[in-house]
Amino acid sequence: MTTYSADYCPYCGAALSDRHVDGRDRQYCPDCERVIWRNPVPTASLAVVGDSGVLLTKRAVEPGRGEWAVPGGHLEHEETPEAAAARELEEETGLRADRDDLVLLDTFTAEPSEGKRIVSIGYLVSAGAVAGTPAASDEVSAVGWFTPSEFEASGGTFLAHHDERVRKAWTWYEER
Repeated sequence: MTTYSADYCPYCGAALSDRHVDGRDRQYCPDCERVIWRNPVPTASLAVVGDSGVLLTKRAVEPGRGEWAVPGGHLEHEETPEAAAARELEEETGLRADRDDLVLLDTFTAEPSEGKRIVSIGYLVSAGAVAGTPAASDEVSAVGWFTPSEFEASGGTFLAHHDERVRKAWTWYEER
């Protein structure tokens, strides 16, 4: 299994060819006789929502440098999506959340960026259930609380799909 298209087999190092498998062309190792499955990368994010709005981070790294997003990132091999969402929140903002307090919000699949496709799992947590004071880390240049209308008025730009995630989190908060 790979994230990116490969030229050589990750198992034996032989040059890959293409083979029609399960109704589509896939990379195949003629030496190992294996299909080299290309799969999306899972990510998780955590929307912290409270009276002040939804906590957003301004990305200091690619993809989306300068765009605003809900804190999140890639799952580590041994992590559940909930644990990854809580870890990413702490890494990016310094806030700590108990993964048992997280509520599943949504999922989306992003268009490939630099040849990589992601599947993002979004969670939310009430601001009253997190500990700490938000501050920007090395991965983000700023943090801020925004309602959807405040963000729109700010002139900022969302990382793809995060505008929808923010609206869903804010709607959840207003309706509870």
